[in-house]
Amino acid sequence: MTHAHPHSRTDVPAHPRSGTSSRTDGRTTPRSGPADRADHGSGGPAALRLGYGTNGLGDLRLDEALGLLADLGYDGVGLTLDHMHLDPLAPDLVARTARVARRLGELGLGVTVETGARYVLDPRRKHGPSLLDPDPEDHAARVRLLLRAVRVAADLGAHAVHCFSGTLPAGTPPDEAWKRLVTSLSPVLEAAEAARVPLAVEPEPGHLLSTLDDFHQLRGLLGEPPPAVLGLTLDIGHCQCLEPLPPADCVRAAAPWIHHVQIEDMRRGVHEHLPFGDGEIDFPPVLAALAELTAAGYPGLTVVELPRHSHAGPELARSSLSFLRQETPAC
Repeated sequence: MTHAHPHSRTDVPAHPRSGTSSRTDGRTTPRSGPADRADHGSGGPAALRLGYGTNGLGDLRLDEALGLLADLGYDGVGLTLDHMHLDPLAPDLVARTARVARRLGELGLGVTVETGARYVLDPRRKHGPSLLDPDPEDHAARVRLLLRAVRVAADLGAHAVHCFSGTLPAGTPPDEAWKRLVTSLSPVLEAAEAARVPLAVEPEPGHLLSTLDDFHQLRGLLGEPPPAVLGLTLDIGHCQCLEPLPPADCVRAAAPWIHHVQIEDMRRGVHEHLPFGDGEIDFPPVLAALAELTAAGYPGLTVVELPRHSHAGPELARSSLSFLRQETPAC
């Protein structure tokens, strides 16, 4: 892969580790410094920028989670907005976001904002309400959450805002659901474009939008927005679970639209996020493809996604980083 990445942003650092740099809009973002790990000591080109998802550290306070990841040597964090971590519905969100932004800058951590909290909107419905709910007020609540996430992401200097479609509601024809998804996402895309924070839609097993082909269907229905506005969260485990191509080939096929990468182990046909080594993925080819993506200009993170393993979060954060470094092919 030799082409320049089509949605590289000049205001997002390639490999933040220490210090901050001023942005033209008054916000700050981490900037690279002498502590940058270009290749874990090999003298070669820049390595993957690795992160860990806070949805796998739910038993830690956010400040503790961020400090842990920085101490372990991670480059960033996938920050899920939830009741325990930067609650998007609690008072004083702007002030709380500013404190998190300062902390990220102090620690030299990059960030992507994720919106997959299970019960942040409804304590009785997992991931509900969704963008596809037939009740107008229900799907409007999800739209409001995403609009708030865009503002948070802009104030944090985040690489992207992650989201997903939701499952097909009972009794709703698929064509109607796709129309509802387009209508719901349109104001979010407008806000994301204005904030210069790309939207990264995740194909999610069991959802209306579950595959890379579904993502391209959405792009077509939306009039093919440029990759800088609408792109992908590519979950490597999901590729193993249900895509026809091997995960490494999925990375290459999706490269022009990738804004965020999630990674974990998984088995074919089983949507269960597993620690590395517990599934079926052959990781060296995947990590080589991700290194190609990074070399082509991808500025974002590759974030370990283990949302059901918070009970062992600190240890899994340590062992996951060790595994990924060990399995990454030498440049």
